[in-house]
Amino acid sequence: MTRTNSSPLPAPDFRLDMRGEPCPYPAMATLEALPRLRPGQVLEVVSDCPQSINNIPVDARNHGYEVLEIEQDGPTIRYLIRR
Repeated sequence: MTRTNSSPLPAPDFRLDMRGEPCPYPAMATLEALPRLRPGQVLEVVSDCPQSINNIPVDARNHGYEVLEIEQDGPTIRYLIRR
């Protein structure tokens, strides 16, 4: 698990389940979903694409979003991203 700070994590407002989708679709769907959130809302993204660990956090940060947590459980990777 990777956390960017030690404060309690907020509950996600929306969930994007991308399990079974090959890259680059999880990253593309994440970048399409984030602008639809209101500022401060949190998106949970679940992916089993191993390359998403290199794409989703970097893309989110490059677009000005805050990556709150990255948690891996076997092949499944869970991201919490705040708009």
